[in-house]
Amino acid sequence: MFEISQLRCFVAVAEELHFSRAAERLNMTQPPLSRQIRLLEHSVGVALLERTSRSVTLTAAGAAFLPEATRILRLAQEAAVKARRTASGEQGSLTIGFSAASGYSLLPAVVRGIRQACPQVALNLKELVSTAQVEALNAGEIDLGLMRPHTINSELESILMVTESLMLAIQESDAHLWPEAPTLACFHGRPFVMYSPYEARPFYQMLSERFARAGVVPDIVEHIGQVHTMLALVGAGMGAALIAEGAARLKFEGIVLRKVATDPVHLVATYRRDNDNPVLALLKQQVLASFHPA
Repeated sequence: MFEISQLRCFVAVAEELHFSRAAERLNMTQPPLSRQIRLLEHSVGVALLERTSRSVTLTAAGAAFLPEATRILRLAQEAAVKARRTASGEQGSLTIGFSAASGYSLLPAVVRGIRQACPQVALNLKELVSTAQVEALNAGEIDLGLMRPHTINSELESILMVTESLMLAIQESDAHLWPEAPTLACFHGRPFVMYSPYEARPFYQMLSERFARAGVVPDIVEHIGQVHTMLALVGAGMGAALIAEGAARLKFEGIVLRKVATDPVHLVATYRRDNDNPVLALLKQQVLASFHPA
C-alpha cells in the first residue's frame, strides 16, 4: 500500500509537471523524489507519469489518480487537525445535565460561553432533576451537571456558579396580606405550596431545615417538583410559594414576587474528578471560571 508521503510527492510533480520545481517545493532533492514516485507506481500497479529528458506529463491513469490523491491528502490533513482540536478540547462533544432552575439563566450563559470558546463542540443537553444528575454523573452518562447543591461522593466536584435570592410568590389579590419585606416567619400557618421531597429534594431539604430553625410551620397544601407548576398553583390561589430569583423570568400573570429576608440559594456545576474529556477541561478553564457569584 502506498504512503501519504508518496502521494504528496506525486501531487507536487503532477501539478508542477517538472521534477526540479516539485523537489524545490517539497524541500528535497530530485533522486529521493523520483524514488518515491517509482514506489507509488509500483504500489498502484500502473505508470502515472510519462517522463522524457525534456518534459513530464500525466498518463491517463495518472490523470484519473490525481484528484483522488489530492482528496486523500486533504482528508489526512483534516483528520490531523480534528485530532489536535479534539485533544485540546476545541472539538468533540459534551453532555450537560440541567435542572429546570438552571435552565432559566445559568444554562443559556454556559451554552453561550461554550459557543464562543469552542464553536465546533457538539452539545448534548438533558433536562434532569438534581438527584438524577448525580446518578447520571456517577454512571458516566453526562459530563457536567448544572444543579442545586446536592449531597455528592468524593468522586464528584462542584463549582459555585450562581447565587440567588429567595422570592415570595403570592397571588396578586392577596398581596396586601403580606409585608413588603417578608421573612420566613410570615409563612407560619399560611397555605404553602412546597417542593417535592423526591423530584426537588435539595430545595425541599433546604426549606424544611430553614423553617425548622425559625420555628415556622407552614400549612403545606401540595408538594410540587417543577417551579412552573408551583407558580401556576400560586396563581390559582392555592397558597404562597418560595422560588429562586432566576425563576422570576417565567413572569406568570397575576403573581407578585417579593424578596425574602433569608440566606440566598446557589446553583453549582458538578462533574467527575476523573473525567478526561478534553472539552470539559477547556470548559472549566475558559467558561466555568468566568462566573463570579455575588
